[in-house]
Amino acid sequence: MRSPALRHVLTHLITPLLMCIGMGLAYMGAFVTPEPNHLPVAVVGTAPQAKVFAQTVKDTAGDKLDVRTVVTRGDAVRLLKAREVTGAYVPSAKRPELLVASAASDMGATAVEKVFTPVAAREGVPLKITDVAEPVADDPTGQGLFFLLIAVSIGSYASVAALGAAGAALAMRVRALLALGVSAVVGGIGTLLAGPVFHLAHHDLAGVFGMAWLYSAGILLIGVGLHTFLKRWTTLAMMVLFVMLNFTSSGGLFRPELQNGFFGTLHAFWNGAGFVEGVRSLLYFGDDGLGRSVGTLAVWLLAGLAVTAIAAVYEHTRRPRQPAPDPGTGRDTGAETARAAEAEAEEEAEETVGV
Repeated sequence: MRSPALRHVLTHLITPLLMCIGMGLAYMGAFVTPEPNHLPVAVVGTAPQAKVFAQTVKDTAGDKLDVRTVVTRGDAVRLLKAREVTGAYVPSAKRPELLVASAASDMGATAVEKVFTPVAAREGVPLKITDVAEPVADDPTGQGLFFLLIAVSIGSYASVAALGAAGAALAMRVRALLALGVSAVVGGIGTLLAGPVFHLAHHDLAGVFGMAWLYSAGILLIGVGLHTFLKRWTTLAMMVLFVMLNFTSSGGLFRPELQNGFFGTLHAFWNGAGFVEGVRSLLYFGDDGLGRSVGTLAVWLLAGLAVTAIAAVYEHTRRPRQPAPDPGTGRDTGAETARAAEAEAEEEAEETVGV
């Protein structure tokens, strides 16, 4: 290719085209065809009829449902609030009842309603639906936490270009400290959006801030460290890690039991799932499961610290000596190198923000 300018443009087009493919595969693979996949439900009762009914439901649904029996309605409520089951059916000849916790997953509650409503209809009796954990009125579907995740994530990975590229002349320890500071700002913005602005969180705002800061700091530190090795390809890597795989496995729209095994497996340890489930625990489930979520985010933060430490060692061992002015031309080659690096950083920042 003879034109350097054309080659430069075509090279920069590789990233958005790969993002197009990746986003399509990730989002359509995760969200287009949600269906139960070992969705956990319970049937209340110890009588032989209840056990026969539970087995019948299991045989009919196959791998779509995991059915268990529990002794009392109170046991079913505890399982729902611990998010160990998505719904619980209380058989009755006159008024059967379905227990759900829509704050855990509005889509999950809808899925179990579709399973058990026809069962009651075949008996010719109305089905009473009781929601034991409803989301706040300002977030009726409970999906506001997913959009909070998006806001905090974008603020985090878009800042990586500024810290990694524009801040390349700074020592890694300075960039790491800046990453911690920026993550606190991003976490504060997320907390304001969740609380005073959109009222997703009516309490525990300090806890929401802590979760947002921990989540954002992990992303920023990983991104700043990776930039040392990937340069402008860092944008693509961040999109894969913290958008394509992250949003789709977070459980913000569909719980893992409504997705295929790949995204369901990621949900168990990915940082977006840790953030969403952690904030849910704070707001709706009395801190149940909070420790696991905080632990997940802490592991990602430690991974970020490890990546930045490795990058710092790498930069120290490969740091070139300051170029002297060219004696033949009098030009300062060091200044020219700095200008080229600044231009590359500006391009990368524009590319990241554009995405």
